[in-house]
Amino acid sequence: MLKNERVATILSTVNQSGVVTVQELVNDLKVSSMTIRRDLDELEQERRIVRIHGGAQSIHFPDKQEASYIQKRKLNVTEKTDIAKQVASMIDENETVFLGPGTTNELVASYFNLANLRIVTNSLPVFEQFRDKHSDYELCLVGGTYRERSGAFIGSLANELLANIKMHKAFVGVNGINGNSIMNANSDEGQTQSIALDQSQQKFVVADHSKLDRNDFYTFYHLDKVDGLITDQGSEKQVLDRYQKITHVYTDANTKQKERFA
Repeated sequence: MLKNERVATILSTVNQSGVVTVQELVNDLKVSSMTIRRDLDELEQERRIVRIHGGAQSIHFPDKQEASYIQKRKLNVTEKTDIAKQVASMIDENETVFLGPGTTNELVASYFNLANLRIVTNSLPVFEQFRDKHSDYELCLVGGTYRERSGAFIGSLANELLANIKMHKAFVGVNGINGNSIMNANSDEGQTQSIALDQSQQKFVVADHSKLDRNDFYTFYHLDKVDGLITDQGSEKQVLDRYQKITHVYTDANTKQKERFA
């Protein structure tokens, strides 16, 4: 395949899928990852795509629709794994913990060795991970109107249940954080997440570095009202320092930092 044909195929694939990974393009086009990255870099310079970590995104994608949780699973996997380990390290025996929708929170179940825990979630994928890996835990799946794009249950039924229970800690994923604003793509889902945060003694936002300094449709909470932002080390120091002035920023999965919760 000639380069022009290859580039045209890449552009078509990105625009059709919204988000595509380098590895997917390597498998489809049977060329090296170096070649794909070089083509993606050229397309970005021409402002025909947006380069993201591990792949590319259509420039029209934000105008079309929010990425599904299945699409998001392909992105920033290493960073999300580090964050999931950090989240697991901050949870203690016998606690009641809310884990909101999000592909990072879906990974948390893999990093527990606690004997007893109660998990509350409105995310079907998060529930399924804990059901498969920790069937001995007490699992509470919050019901409501199912939102297929995120795998979450939302709406008045979900909100009513969450408003009547208390939790030790909540870990909520987001689509964007910019300054003090915490945002996602759906107002109903945001309202459900907001209630879960309000009902928790300690509140944490979970976001890989690609979500920082990024806007989305609906602001559902403010960063200065949470106890911490859990992210990875992919952002520049000056960006992390800026958010550190608003709330505590966690980036090290090897540090339990128990003093924050004394």
